[in-house]
Amino acid sequence: MTEVPSPGTQREPALFGQTVVVIGGSSGIGLETARQAREAGAQVILTGRDVDRLQRAAKDVDALSTAAFDALDFARLEQFFTQLPEPIDHVMVSGSGPQYAPLTEIDFAQARRDMEQHMFVPIQVARQAIGRVRPGGSLVLIGGTGGRRPAVGTATISTLTAGLPALTRTLALEIKPIRVNLVAPGFVDTALSAALLGDQLDARREELRSTLPIGRVVGPEDVAAVAIHLMINTAVTGATYDVDGGQQLL
Repeated sequence: MTEVPSPGTQREPALFGQTVVVIGGSSGIGLETARQAREAGAQVILTGRDVDRLQRAAKDVDALSTAAFDALDFARLEQFFTQLPEPIDHVMVSGSGPQYAPLTEIDFAQARRDMEQHMFVPIQVARQAIGRVRPGGSLVLIGGTGGRRPAVGTATISTLTAGLPALTRTLALEIKPIRVNLVAPGFVDTALSAALLGDQLDARREELRSTLPIGRVVGPEDVAAVAIHLMINTAVTGATYDVDGGQQLL
């Protein structure tokens, strides 16, 4: 017979006593994931490039610690991991925004940086996770849905986002029993999106509200909720979860 908890019985938060590291945790999806991880009982460690923004984020979520550096500095990234307190339970990599440009206007210096940010940083983080993230812990990557449907001006970001599910599956085998999963958002209403769209932001929001099956715009809290689920659910690895409000169905 199953024992039924008494009304006064309370379960511990799902991530109680665990430590979550967020690479790129000073704003947007990364910061919201850190916030939800704290609500789920975890300690959080944040990294970011902007010192002031990182400090504000740390205060917002009562972070255990922070480290300000560019994740593309792989020597500094390795140093960061070697100095982490143990054990570490989960690492999330929240990347930079995409570059949109027609073929004749591609900035190749930026394109190379995008390649390193979206492909090489996850690989480097996965290498550092070995022996530092507990067995059954997780690495959560943030990608996108840009590779699902070709469009003019998306040559680089489409290629990168299309490749991330394959990378995720491979890493899930390479660093097992650490789990590796990918969250692939569509449009997300963040400060980064506002910077990319400028005065077209409101029109884009209205278009999505009127066309998406969910009838609203996806926010960072929606993406973060899936990231937290992937930390908690120890049966999931090598998976890609789209969070686009049904945009691909249109």
